[in-house]
Amino acid sequence: MYEAFDLSQAECEEMLRAGLVGRVAACTPDGPHIVPVNYSVVDDAIVIRTTPYSLLGGHAKGSVLAVEVDQFDYEYQRGWSVVARGRCESVVDGEQLDHIRRSWQPTTWAGGQRSLFLRIAWTEITGRRLGRGWDLMGSLPVRRAL
Repeated sequence: MYEAFDLSQAECEEMLRAGLVGRVAACTPDGPHIVPVNYSVVDDAIVIRTTPYSLLGGHAKGSVLAVEVDQFDYEYQRGWSVVARGRCESVVDGEQLDHIRRSWQPTTWAGGQRSLFLRIAWTEITGRRLGRGWDLMGSLPVRRAL
């Protein structure tokens, strides 16, 4: 068994910025939901694209959300997880949208029109890993080039 260790702020940001896919946790009138998303990181905020009619499009704006990215190595029973929390806002300003598109526009995997940009500026970012002596970044099967 491996011991759990907290990741530093810098390690958390590095893993978050290198990722491509995560999960967003949101509370709705029906209770909590977890939604898998493609995302990007622009400045100090997570950006996702969705449809205005989706669960996130209807319930995320103005709410505090949690975004998790992680990776597990089932063979060696080790892994890491990073959670960022912050208030979600829709991005409607043309200059801000241009900045996102120039910096790192999130790519959607799901079909359909994804015209709503949501930004989650994190106010808290934490992470943990199991075990020492292995390369967290090297454990990513695919990663965004930083």
